[in-house]
Amino acid sequence: MASNPRAFPTATAVGAPAAAPASTSAALDELLAGNRRYATGRARRGRVPAQRPFAVVLDCVDSRVLPELLFDQDLGALLCIRTAGQVLDEAVLASIQYGVTELRVPLVVVLGHEGCGAVAATLGRLRTGAPVPGHLELLVEEIAPAARRTGALPGDWAAHTVRAHAVWVRDAIRADSAFAGAAVVAARLDPDSGLVTLLP
Repeated sequence: MASNPRAFPTATAVGAPAAAPASTSAALDELLAGNRRYATGRARRGRVPAQRPFAVVLDCVDSRVLPELLFDQDLGALLCIRTAGQVLDEAVLASIQYGVTELRVPLVVVLGHEGCGAVAATLGRLRTGAPVPGHLELLVEEIAPAARRTGALPGDWAAHTVRAHAVWVRDAIRADSAFAGAAVVAARLDPDSGLVTLLP
């Protein structure tokens, strides 16, 4: 069988897996340090024998948004939950709670990104009033409030919506007593630079 020049290199684990960060602030520092390694082309990743996540990352289904790569973390270090536009539903909330309660994960990161297709589709429906087909209605219903809140702001409506929606999702998770044991932050990814920045 001919070799595939586009195949990903296989990472091998060397020694014991890195210890999980000891605090929420250390976990966030490790994610941001890993993102800087990724954005500057110095990423390192390997396999781990067991799942020991130190952060839950709720991110988009966009194929450019892969948290293990973006934060340069070994497999098993992050519990990733992906929905278009970081839209919440009961399955997503239960999955986050599983991480926080059962796996004792201290940090939840809501990661929005520039150029989000779910946001673009929502803005398109709001502009035209066209009906939303099938299950996509849930995405539009969940993202539309952020779009309406930011519609009058100067500048890029889509970028404003991405930020406002990520912050709303963060605040909704923070307000839920099921997640009282975890710190919850919102962030945005610029896919062009690869950099992740925290949102206030």
